[in-house]
Amino acid sequence: MPTFVILTSCLLALSLGAIGCSGPKAFTKGEYDDPTRVELLDDKYNEADMQQMADTVIRAMVSCNYVANAAKPPVVIVDRVANRTEEHIDTVSLTDKIRTALIKSGKVRFVNKEERATLSEEYDYQAGNASAHTAKKKGNQTGADYILSGSLATNVQEVGGDKFIYYKLTMNLTNLESSTIDCTEEREIRKKYKRQRIGL
Repeated sequence: MPTFVILTSCLLALSLGAIGCSGPKAFTKGEYDDPTRVELLDDKYNEADMQQMADTVIRAMVSCNYVANAAKPPVVIVDRVANRTEEHIDTVSLTDKIRTALIKSGKVRFVNKEERATLSEEYDYQAGNASAHTAKKKGNQTGADYILSGSLATNVQEVGGDKFIYYKLTMNLTNLESSTIDCTEEREIRKKYKRQRIGL
């Protein structure tokens, strides 16, 4: 067998061995990053989009006449933001961010819808096990004045080498007694991407 063929075969075997032994790459060194820094790594919904949308909704709800001029902070119950996009978007985090900021503003109070089952279980437990003067009873919970709900929609267009992605978040504050939408806000975000050429 010619020396060139033998040498080529050996080099190929070494290359394949190196690839096979290397295994999957692991991220072993990291550092803290600024969560407010905008960096579009791909064409998906990201933290910066969430932050911009949440900030707009929070400002609108706090300045809404029915909230700003209320004699006392209205009590609100949160409904999860409906994801009407084709992406897997964590709308729970978006809802939590809005709720947390509104509570910190002192303009709105919230009842905890997610813990209703736990609360009911605890009332039943305390009724037979806690002392009479410390036991909490059913029927004294604070009723909500409003429901905070919303939806996130998107539209994607591709023109030539350009891709345009449009997101729209709509949030409503619905009066539980009258069923009227007393406060509403929309936030739109539009992003443009260039198609990346692959290969030589």
